[in-house]
Amino acid sequence: MRGFAALGVLVTHVAFQTGAVGDPVVGRIWGRFDLAVAVFFALSGFLLWRPHAGAARGLGAPPRTVKYWISRAARILPAYWVAVVLVLAFLPAAGGGWQVWTANLALIQVFVPLTLTEGLTQMWSLSVEVAFYLVLPIIALTLVRLRGAAARFRVPVLLTVALVSLVWAFLPVPSPAGIHHDNWLPGYIPWFAAGMLLAELAMVGGTWVHRLAERRVLMAAIALVAFGLSTTWLAGPEGLVRPEPWQYATKIALGAVMGFALLAPLALAHHRHRILASPLSLAVGRWSYGVFIWHLPVLTIVFPMFGITPFSGNFWFVLAVTTVLSIAVASASYALVEDPARRAVHRWERRRHIGERDSGSAVTPTQTTPISANS
Repeated sequence: MRGFAALGVLVTHVAFQTGAVGDPVVGRIWGRFDLAVAVFFALSGFLLWRPHAGAARGLGAPPRTVKYWISRAARILPAYWVAVVLVLAFLPAAGGGWQVWTANLALIQVFVPLTLTEGLTQMWSLSVEVAFYLVLPIIALTLVRLRGAAARFRVPVLLTVALVSLVWAFLPVPSPAGIHHDNWLPGYIPWFAAGMLLAELAMVGGTWVHRLAERRVLMAAIALVAFGLSTTWLAGPEGLVRPEPWQYATKIALGAVMGFALLAPLALAHHRHRILASPLSLAVGRWSYGVFIWHLPVLTIVFPMFGITPFSGNFWFVLAVTTVLSIAVASASYALVEDPARRAVHRWERRRHIGERDSGSAVTPTQTTPISANS
């Protein structure tokens, strides 16, 4: 599913840069493939909240915060830093001063004006995701008392927070010129909460939501209807025109419904999905992070490589070439950077654990749910 979400982000960027979003028939559909980010965020909410949801019901202990942050850093930063350095150093249109370098390396682009530069504009969502990584342990602490029998209140609490956060775009939050506060984490809480709710529900059984999740075709229809509504004026105007606050809130709500409907059959019904579980899909999922971080630099190079003027058409050709090259670069990124970095951190953690044990240090064992390399 993560692989398909990465390809969805790629599709919408190709559509914008070839001018396909201006098509009177399918333009708004291509443009709204940016809702693939909602699937990314819901997946993160599900995978990272699952250990906390299990701990609330006595199924092991929650992950230790420092170890969790190290795991997230090892997953995200090495390949990301390589991409940032190469893009800013060698992509002519991406160059910038120290602010651009600092903001991108520190993943604070959504807070610093004019730092979402050529080849790296998609990183706004990674900045939001990292903000979620940082605050997740704090969210867990606020719900730590809702354990045992009281754990049943965790779902209503998460649902309430998600609904309340829909007012974020209406608030007069001060921000620097050129920075929009609706691009910050609070505006996307419903997308993360969709996955967190699934993580809570995955720890119980027999609810009406589980029975609904068993009906895969119905859930797909719900996701399709939510996506279809998001392509209308209800979720904002065409192109890159900023939506009204109510349109922004509508888009966020529809994205949350779509993400929940797509993931519920996988998280709650546990059916094996022949397409998503195929070797090709699993490979693309393994390389999905690389597809996400590399597809825009690749797309930027494709235009001059084939003598194509941006915004002048050739959508299908540019899409095919960008997809093939992005997957190739992503596979190399995984093999040369992502996987070696993750393994190095695991070896360091193992040596550190052995050293603490041999030195007689008191180590409190914790049981955590393993997080896959693709999370």
